[in-house]
Amino acid sequence: MTRIYSLAYLSSHRCTPAQAIQVAAQTGYSFVGLRLWPNAVGAPQQHLLGQPEALRETLAAQRDTGVGVFDLEIIRIGEQFDPHTWDALYDAGAALKAKAILVAGDDANEARLTENYAHLCEVMKPCGMTADLEFMPWTAVKDANAALRIVQGAGSPANAGILVDALHVGRSTTTLEDIRAIPRALLHYAQICDAQAGLNFSTEEMVHTARCERLLPGDGTIDVQGLFDALPADLPVSVEVVNFGREANTSVQDWAAECLAKSRPFVEA
Repeated sequence: MTRIYSLAYLSSHRCTPAQAIQVAAQTGYSFVGLRLWPNAVGAPQQHLLGQPEALRETLAAQRDTGVGVFDLEIIRIGEQFDPHTWDALYDAGAALKAKAILVAGDDANEARLTENYAHLCEVMKPCGMTADLEFMPWTAVKDANAALRIVQGAGSPANAGILVDALHVGRSTTTLEDIRAIPRALLHYAQICDAQAGLNFSTEEMVHTARCERLLPGDGTIDVQGLFDALPADLPVSVEVVNFGREANTSVQDWAAECLAKSRPFVEA
């Protein structure tokens, strides 16, 4: 079975959106992921929103290469949440024909978080994208069970989703049984990387690894093979490996190609 691969933002963070699409085309990916909204105020992002020329360049790169946009980042659901804050992101996603938006849950009040997630799904419905809730052990959605509980509590909207990242499986209480328990309809893609597995990392250490120092699949101790054996065999794979130290000595193209080459054995029969 042929897998669909997407070049995640973190694997191509040195690129503009148009450049990421060109790199993906050159190195064997069918899609890219773009971070058009930063994950924190002042944090790195790819600049496209409110920049018509950048959008035109990105659309032209899509037409020239046939590479699509799989997911956009990022919406964070906090205590004071208004889904219309991200209207420009929805519009860009529609223009780029993106399939999903990555969602993080930051509200410790799970009932309110669940209500706001349902509201987000409702607002996003006309955009044609899914709202994929990613569990991360330092957020309010710490594991796969929490993500499933929130999505089901929201009524499992048609555009709801749960995003599984190998890093967060390896550093949370999530088990392979928990992964298998996620309904297929809620799985739209999964992210692959590696790291040292375990529950003894501080929040600062977990965030640093996630944003700066992931490992290539097979270079850590996460059960990457077990995870992708537990996930559907036709699930698209977002290759998300950022490692500032390793990347400093290689081109974006060579890094993207190496990330894909190291990922394939874990997800292809």
